[in-house]
Amino acid sequence: MRLPKFMTRVVLLLGLSLASTAVAGNHADYVGAGPFKSGPEVTKKCMECHEAETKAYMKSVHWTWAKKQKVNGKEMEFGKKNAINNFCVAVPSNWPRCTSCHTGYGWKDDKFDFTKAENVDCLVCHETTGTYKKFPSGAGHPVYPGEKKEFPKGKVWAPVDLVKVAQSVGKPTRAACGSCHFYGGGGDRVKHGDLDGSLKNPSPEIDIHMGGKKKMACQDCHQGGKDHAIKGEAASVSVGTGKKIMGCTDCHKENVHKNAFLNKHAKKIACQTCHIPAFAKDKPTKIWWDWSTAGKDIPEKDIPHDKYGEHLYAKIKGDFKWEKDVVPTYYWYNGTVDRILLGDKIDPSKVVKLSAAKGDRKDPNAKIFPFKVMKGKQPYDAGNNTIAVVNTFGPDGYWTKFDWNLAIATGMKAAGQPYSGKFGWIETSMVWPINHMVSPKDKALKCNDCHGDKGRLDWKALGYKGDPKNPANR
Repeated sequence: MRLPKFMTRVVLLLGLSLASTAVAGNHADYVGAGPFKSGPEVTKKCMECHEAETKAYMKSVHWTWAKKQKVNGKEMEFGKKNAINNFCVAVPSNWPRCTSCHTGYGWKDDKFDFTKAENVDCLVCHETTGTYKKFPSGAGHPVYPGEKKEFPKGKVWAPVDLVKVAQSVGKPTRAACGSCHFYGGGGDRVKHGDLDGSLKNPSPEIDIHMGGKKKMACQDCHQGGKDHAIKGEAASVSVGTGKKIMGCTDCHKENVHKNAFLNKHAKKIACQTCHIPAFAKDKPTKIWWDWSTAGKDIPEKDIPHDKYGEHLYAKIKGDFKWEKDVVPTYYWYNGTVDRILLGDKIDPSKVVKLSAAKGDRKDPNAKIFPFKVMKGKQPYDAGNNTIAVVNTFGPDGYWTKFDWNLAIATGMKAAGQPYSGKFGWIETSMVWPINHMVSPKDKALKCNDCHGDKGRLDWKALGYKGDPKNPANR
């Protein structure tokens, strides 16, 4: 039974926890008619009941974009805010653009106040109307009532009805989580091969958990509770702990197969290896990004497209390659990765592995695991042999002036890195573990998919003489 409005207010003033319970079923009663001029005003309203949850959230990696972890043997604060990649390279100097996916408001430079609770964006996770959109270059803010903003030039963004979305708050939806996680790297399907817009409402063939009878939400696996310490780590922004944070056996029992031989396989082969035969099932994902070709003026009608209809070139980003129904690349994986950090020395004569799976067949904690491998070309400091941080966005950004030397100098300064004034191009790769787009069990891999002349596994790369189906190769 819901309390009348005046009683809810009384309970709140008395400081009793009953207030949260009273409004939980219908936030519209408590939010009222507003008005709200900004996101932080909404957060202040949320905190009248949920101050403890907000402050607990401020300890999470969704807020800090980093955590203390041991990287390449040294303890450091590491995460999205200081990692490097072969998409848009790095966050420093590109804050207003990158932080449009931060769960906060106003992270426009390196002076952002992480202690200010009203900077937390409650709506981006908890609104349920599907109308709440952050402005692409707004440092985490949406377009507010009375504002007029365009992005890109000519596309006017509608202001968000803050009252409507605040009244709608509830448990996070897949679409809410996906508003950032499906669109990493600058667009849908770019970064993650197994996370894209198709998972908003997938068929069971795309993902049996999210599209099956249970229609599972992200938090069914990525549980967090009131402290918002959500389970899971992305290999793009963490080196991993090597310990099981979450996994298939959180729900599925060990030795789940009726066939004992399959259970034996599962000791050294990850569930994902057999049950995710392919990723990018609905539409293609980007697998190659060559920054070195950017800057050419090509008329729109002459820009090449592939068989999927995807564009293969953009002046601001260079050349691309896309692929659909991708067979993963398989590595031994113990839950940790090696990675290149800002300032690390590299060998430009070789492919630079910005991240690489750790483990081998002798590692008791490693299993054969599926990955998307992202490859590309990006600039490096040719004098210091370090990865170059590129300022893409803003007045001195590459997207504005198309001057690589200026963009690198600006980016390196923002990242606190020296720059020799000379740059060149290197080929790089990154690994992305595949955990989503689980197929129905009748679509799982069969013996001959891995073994035999046409098997998909590179047995020699995995440390065998050949296919271990033959005892002489084990």
